[in-house]
Amino acid sequence: MGFQRTDCLSKHLLRIFEKLGSTVGSCPFYFFIIPIIVSAALGGGFIFLKEMEDSDLERQFTPRKGPSKVTRAFVRENFPYDYAMFSEERLFNKGNFASIIAVSTNTDSILENSTFQDVIRLNNKILNIPVDNVRLGFKELCARANGGCVSNAVLEIASSDKTNITYPRHTHKSSSVFLGSVLGGVTTDANGTVRHAQAVKLNYHLEDQESTAEATTSWLRGFTELLSGEVESKHIDVSYYTSKSKQEEIDSHITDGFPLFLITYACAITLSVISCLRRDNVRNKVWVAFFGVISSGLAVVSSFGLLLYLRVPFVITVANSPFLILGIGLNNMFIMVSDWQHSHVTDPVPKRMAHTYKEAVMSITITALTDVLKFFIGVMSDFPSVQYFCLYTATSIIFSYIYTITFFGAFMALNGLREAGNRHWLTCMKIPSNKTNNSEIFNIFCGGGDYDKTTGAENKPPASRFFKKYYGPFLMKPWVKGVVILLYVAYLAASIFGCFHVKKGIELYDLAADNSHVITFSKKDRDYFSDYGPSIMVIVSEEFPYWDNIKRHQLQGCIENFKEQQFVDTEIFTSWLDSYLVYGQETHLNLDDRDVFLSNLPQFFNSSPIFKQDVNLTGGVIHASRFFIQTVNISDASKEIEMLSGLKSTAKKCSVASLLVYNHEFIYFDQYSVVVSSIIKNVFVITAVMLVVSLLLIPNPICSLLVTCSIGSVTVGVTGFMALWKISLDSISMIIFTVCIGFTVDFSAHMSYAFVSSKKLSQDEKAVDALSNLGYPILQGVLSTVVGLSMLSISEFHTFRTFFNIFFLVMFIGMVHGLAFIPVILTICTCSDKEEAEEEHVKVSKL
Repeated sequence: MGFQRTDCLSKHLLRIFEKLGSTVGSCPFYFFIIPIIVSAALGGGFIFLKEMEDSDLERQFTPRKGPSKVTRAFVRENFPYDYAMFSEERLFNKGNFASIIAVSTNTDSILENSTFQDVIRLNNKILNIPVDNVRLGFKELCARANGGCVSNAVLEIASSDKTNITYPRHTHKSSSVFLGSVLGGVTTDANGTVRHAQAVKLNYHLEDQESTAEATTSWLRGFTELLSGEVESKHIDVSYYTSKSKQEEIDSHITDGFPLFLITYACAITLSVISCLRRDNVRNKVWVAFFGVISSGLAVVSSFGLLLYLRVPFVITVANSPFLILGIGLNNMFIMVSDWQHSHVTDPVPKRMAHTYKEAVMSITITALTDVLKFFIGVMSDFPSVQYFCLYTATSIIFSYIYTITFFGAFMALNGLREAGNRHWLTCMKIPSNKTNNSEIFNIFCGGGDYDKTTGAENKPPASRFFKKYYGPFLMKPWVKGVVILLYVAYLAASIFGCFHVKKGIELYDLAADNSHVITFSKKDRDYFSDYGPSIMVIVSEEFPYWDNIKRHQLQGCIENFKEQQFVDTEIFTSWLDSYLVYGQETHLNLDDRDVFLSNLPQFFNSSPIFKQDVNLTGGVIHASRFFIQTVNISDASKEIEMLSGLKSTAKKCSVASLLVYNHEFIYFDQYSVVVSSIIKNVFVITAVMLVVSLLLIPNPICSLLVTCSIGSVTVGVTGFMALWKISLDSISMIIFTVCIGFTVDFSAHMSYAFVSSKKLSQDEKAVDALSNLGYPILQGVLSTVVGLSMLSISEFHTFRTFFNIFFLVMFIGMVHGLAFIPVILTICTCSDKEEAEEEHVKVSKL
């Protein structure tokens, strides 16, 4: 049956594009020089690049409205931090600190005399790092508790008695010290006494106040300089980390991305030029390919410069945008060149440009409009890093589109004038068009100007003839179509299977370079200290009658439920309430009485001042309180996701009181609950936008629907094969994933538009015609982009490598859709013009 055409805009736009092409062909100089001037002016915005760099890890890579940020605000308000009584587990943020991990390089325990003495000497050097002309040091800047600096108790314990250290808790100076987070690779006997320890972690906590911020930063800088040098020891291997490390790594990531960007563009230019080489010295498209890549570069310079002028923050994720714009620009360039080659060689340049714009620019407009709408919608993301990336990318796509139809089109016209004069591509010297009268060597280096006398168009390159004479007819054979459909079903089955095995979670050290001290420290931390994870606050976030015996037991039951989780230690637990009840028994207090319970709290806090930070007692009312549980076996990001989900689920099950769970690392874990839903939302948005744009601009609603469905098909494929490539789903891959999914629309949209625009009568002929026109340009775009971006695969930054891996998957799977799946499905699901004409004739006859 026939379908109502929905492309109400396409006919009007085609006339506009045709007229624009003629105008560009008539006066190309203006369209060529004005974009260069605009780019030079807007490029001045790069002077603000350093000023607008934003490398704040939390601000950029965590959800703006993450639930843990709300919980942190509650903790900050109800449990003000006491700088005179430092407690690491009570911090509501990471604070200022430096850490080292010392690993024994031999079979000896880290606590053995010679090895341990090296640790002591290194510790003494760190404590004596000078600041501000030796007027300040660690003793003046350290975090304090009980009137002195917070020390590494493990050193004191090991120095006093190495043979009787109990693990993970040890009693030292009449108080219990938790060693699970500072001793690693521990072997104990049946009594829990340490027999061997492979590693030790030393932490140096500093004040986190504005008055000492500058001096603290200077001390951390001195710490980095000391540890980045050669540590003189044959017995220990030392890794280090500071609270500023990740920010410093991200800063270098942004800076180091530009050389990689230049190398990639150089590779893209080289490969594009090679793919556009012709034996005909007149029809050679070397300079066209070169300026096609330059057009993408000008778009990046203009868009980035404009946004930097407007003071839009430049974040690490934006460094991936130029590579995407390169891919889009190359794809557009090859399509424009292909349609230029189909125009009549003997026609004047304005007429050839009109033909080129009429055939090519509509297809380019469909993909550009879809991408721009998609990225501007992405500006509403809850991740600032995604917001700024989408804003930079959408603006770049707009400039890329404008420069393609102005700057690049103008150069095509200038190159067309050279071809019309039958001039050499390199010397611009006029050469004879008849090569038969000259020597073979002359014809190779100086001959040219030939064209297809039958069609009046340029001779197609061998690859285009391959698609027309061999690949297209072969693909249209009935048994080949059946094989393609079976392969597509197998592809979907494998992809869906892979979707259920994709891991979620991000290792934040992946933002650092491979050879970074952050990577080294973090991996050693995972290897030796993952037996015990972070200490978690369990917060009673409302007024509660702790003196009520029944409700108190119910609350304690809720706390006990947390210990039933596999990742919570059943023995290690800190509770002000339990300690207070013991205090009440020792002092013979009836703590089931409200007045007695509240009136004796101040005396209890005097005897145990650390617990004063755990109770918000204001105006004779306990507004909130907190307890602490110890997590275990948090060995990777997936365990972090499982832990956070389990803790929140347990908190919700408590009916007697409203409970919250918090650790400052949860701020980063919040992204896990947002990533999948954000990707699904983005895919649906892209799909809806693509459907609307396709219905308005593609002359066949069935083709529009197939283009839209291809997004879901590629999405499933990329997600599934990500599992095989061991790429986790996180906030970074989410950005790259969304970007690439939008890019793959190009192949399906170009092929579908070429199919419905073909003048052939049967479906098979339309498909062969579309493959003949676009098969080689699509192949050129994929190969040039992927090989050009292959430099990213050897980058020392995980972000760039992940971009290449996902981009490769999208390009390859998108290419297979565009060159195999889509043509076959189009021939099956659409009616030919001949069938539609016969159906219309039947309707008229019945009338």
